[in-house]
Amino acid sequence: MIELTKGGAYLVKGTTLIEENSGEASSYNKEEALKGTMAYGILKAHNTSDNMDKLKIRFDKLTSHDITFVGIIQTARASGLEKFPMPYVLTNCHNSLCAVGGTINEDDHMFGLTCAKRYGGIYVPPHQAVIHQFAREMLAGGGRMILGSDSHTRYGALGTMAMGEGGPELVKQLLNQTYDIDRPGVVAVYMEGEPSFGVGPQDVALAIIGAVFKNGYVKNKVMEFVGPGVAKLSADFRIGVDVMTTETTCLSSIWQTDAEIEEFYAIHNRPEDYKELKPADVAYYDGVIKLDLSKVKPMIAMPFHPSNTYTIEELNANLDDILADVEAKAKVSLGENVNFTLRDKIKNGKLYVDQGIIAGCAGGGFENICAAADIMDGKFIGSDGFTFSVYPASMPIYMELIKNGSAAKLMESGAVLKTAFCGPCFGAGDTPANNGFSIRHSTRNFPNREGSKLQSGQIASVALMDARSIAATAANKGYLTPATEFDGTFGKYKYHFDTKIYENRVFDSKGVADPNQEIQFGPNIKDWPKMSPLPENLVLRVVSEIHDPVTTTDELIPSGETSSYRSNPLGLAEFTLSRKDPEYVGPAKDMQKAQKAVEEGNCAKDGKPDIKPVMEAIKAEFPDISCKICGYGSTIFAVKPGDGSAREQAASCQKVLGGWANIANEYATKRYRSNLINWGMLPFIIKEGDLPFKRLDYIFIPEIKKAVETKAEVIKAYTVTDKGLVPFDLTLGNLTDEEREIILKGCLINYNRV
Repeated sequence: MIELTKGGAYLVKGTTLIEENSGEASSYNKEEALKGTMAYGILKAHNTSDNMDKLKIRFDKLTSHDITFVGIIQTARASGLEKFPMPYVLTNCHNSLCAVGGTINEDDHMFGLTCAKRYGGIYVPPHQAVIHQFAREMLAGGGRMILGSDSHTRYGALGTMAMGEGGPELVKQLLNQTYDIDRPGVVAVYMEGEPSFGVGPQDVALAIIGAVFKNGYVKNKVMEFVGPGVAKLSADFRIGVDVMTTETTCLSSIWQTDAEIEEFYAIHNRPEDYKELKPADVAYYDGVIKLDLSKVKPMIAMPFHPSNTYTIEELNANLDDILADVEAKAKVSLGENVNFTLRDKIKNGKLYVDQGIIAGCAGGGFENICAAADIMDGKFIGSDGFTFSVYPASMPIYMELIKNGSAAKLMESGAVLKTAFCGPCFGAGDTPANNGFSIRHSTRNFPNREGSKLQSGQIASVALMDARSIAATAANKGYLTPATEFDGTFGKYKYHFDTKIYENRVFDSKGVADPNQEIQFGPNIKDWPKMSPLPENLVLRVVSEIHDPVTTTDELIPSGETSSYRSNPLGLAEFTLSRKDPEYVGPAKDMQKAQKAVEEGNCAKDGKPDIKPVMEAIKAEFPDISCKICGYGSTIFAVKPGDGSAREQAASCQKVLGGWANIANEYATKRYRSNLINWGMLPFIIKEGDLPFKRLDYIFIPEIKKAVETKAEVIKAYTVTDKGLVPFDLTLGNLTDEEREIILKGCLINYNRV
């Protein structure tokens, strides 16, 4: 089904692959061929530097949703924002349930609307569209680049290179700065064949994720979809695969375009935005994922990661073994906090689920829901515990489902159709009962992504599947069933896009700012607290130690229950690591007290924490060190932090509580590392297996400011023990000059403040 090349390869005439280590490859010029990818051409067109190895990108458009845009605009305002310099769309699809948290969610929406008017942006009201569907329908264009503050910002199927990053990277664009990266590698996804009956885009996506996530094959690279198989896929199918590329940890994606994509733009009344894209006659790729679409079977990603993949057929044939493996893997993340099992879902040798959800930017597309409706036609979900909810990704899709009868088929079956809302993707909608098992065509299945709370002793879990197999399971009243067992036919539905819905409801400034417009604030919308520049020397306390193979941003700052506090930095910070390490906040605040005491001219000698013995141990070997030339704060150690969401709060909450650094063996994504840097935190790396400290130990890092300024390759640090200082080495990895300056100033706000 999937084969990964061990090295690079040339693609000739779009159809012939020649691996770099073969004799035939010698006739090609690698340096010229790497310029033949679609990605290279788009990056070059948006690069403002004169060096294609060190890119400084300006994007065409920006997009955010309502748990990120308040913080972004507040940061930009603190840095002197006067006008949005490019189209910036503020969608409202995460905090749509305005009953949660009193008035504060709707306060955020009104903040967004008034900022769109003041600074010249676009405002999409709640329930109209999820962020990425609106971008597909109204923003994407061939050869363009879009930056979004949501990790699933992926529009490659439409010929647009899009990237999901933390909010500070959008702030830089709003302030006419650049997105600075080394030129990324490009990996081809070479498609051939055609999907079998009943196989959908999520099946293809999960097959790819399962093959490349754990080995890091595409980490921080661009995935470029090519080959004859692409033409066998509809636009909706391509979009469904593309949005899930985020879960591979790639940087971005781009697809060759054709008449199918040209028709997409024509349907959406934007024919001028289509551009034919294809590789040059000879293009070089750093690796190739060879995918035979005809061999993909209905897939399932078991809890608690999208890469934990099996075919549904394989799962049903090996229930005990696979469920035992899931339980073993769960213990790594869940520990002993809850008693997790799925084996109680087996009835008469069959696996039954409690809930089906088709939703969001991945599942809520027109074709997915039409196919689900065809499967459910004449069927019903029954009156027992199984529930089935469907969320169309936009109101134009919803309207067309009503017009063509698909909505009626679903509602007659017992399914509930809901408005465009991202809640099921991050734990703010359709939370199952305790120990419930939900199958979802959405983006992620991390712990608590379904809304349960481990810290309260609750646990439910999510498996990812395609809408077609979810519907087949619903038709069997919860018995896990692949869509290939559906014995009916799928209709051919023509999509008609109704522009009036957006024309009547979406505010579009057309790029005209109104400086006289007052911004509407609510009582929960707070400014960022003052943040200090990097001190000459650092005394850090390790306030959390995480040894899971991967730590997600959901574990660093929870998603669903915290969404209403995303506009309140101090309020949100109280939730930091609450799912993973509930003891984190207290020790972090204690170290923050020590820092504040120094800033006020009082060295912390007594109280909590007691810094006096720490400083005495340091002075024994560094007699010139005094508390007045040291900064105090916290750090965490995690093996591989930052998988998942782009949310900047995973880093900023640590900073708000006095965090100065993370220490890791590696960072799961570029976006999390960028968030640390933009919030003035040091992204330290320590060699795997080299851990000379433990939780609540103190670390002394002398001359850290000088090390950052002089680009020191190795930074000497010391664990403070009752027997003296124990030395060890840290590194920072590659940092641009601007990133170093941001860290030195203490955060992006300080860097930009005039």
